[in-house]
Amino acid sequence: MNLILIGMPGCGKSTVGVLLAKSMLYNFIDTDLIIQGEYSLPLSEIIEKRGTEAFKEIENDILKDLKVKSTVIATGGSAVYGDAAMKHLQSIGTVIYLRASYETVAQRVSDISGRGVVTRHGQTLLDIFNERSPLYEKYAHTVCDMDGKTVEDNLKTVLAAIEKSEA
Repeated sequence: MNLILIGMPGCGKSTVGVLLAKSMLYNFIDTDLIIQGEYSLPLSEIIEKRGTEAFKEIENDILKDLKVKSTVIATGGSAVYGDAAMKHLQSIGTVIYLRASYETVAQRVSDISGRGVVTRHGQTLLDIFNERSPLYEKYAHTVCDMDGKTVEDNLKTVLAAIEKSEA
């Protein structure tokens, strides 16, 4: 079984993902790093050079072909735009939505363009949050709230959700 973490940038996918992998003796991959490695460019430059729609296609293609076992997968926040990718991820593991409030995300993510967040022209972080939240809910097998807790408490929340989903 794999554990797939989805959610907004800044919700803790990479941070909690590494700790989750260590605690479960799983491998860990961050799909943003896979994409950067394939193109030898930061996400922000790939998006700038190729465009938003092309980036979504790149991300969808890489994720839908992912073949791993016993791995925690931290996806990019825009992974939910790829239906084929998300259906594949659902089929190879448990998809966990790390839900954070807009206030938490805004506090943690100050520069959406420099961070490589997929946006359309003129779109704000709040617009992205409102657009993606229903998609995260749609694809998640389980939801874990990440607000107002330490990293260790967030890890405990995810572990408890995994245990509950296996019962």
